[in-house]
Amino acid sequence: MTRALLRFVPWTISPNREPDAEPITHAMQCTACGEKSLPFKEIEPAQLWALKHAGRTRHHTYREIITRPWRAVPAEGAAL
Repeated sequence: MTRALLRFVPWTISPNREPDAEPITHAMQCTACGEKSLPFKEIEPAQLWALKHAGRTRHHTYREIITRPWRAVPAEGAAL
C-alpha cells in the first residue's frame, strides 16, 4: 500500500497584470441572431460593429463580452 501526505495550500486569484498577459478585450454579440464582433482592445470598435449590425438587420439588443485574463497563485506565505 502506498501512503501519501496531503495538505491544504491556500491560493488567491486576481487579474493578470504581468507584462506577457493577454490583453483585456471587448466584443459585442447580437442577442437576436448570435452573431458577434471580433474582439477589440477598446470598446468603441465593438460598439460600432453593433450599430452597423443594427442598421443592417434591425436587431436591437446586444451583450458585451469582456475577456479579462486572471492568474491564480499560492497565497502569500503559503509553502508549496
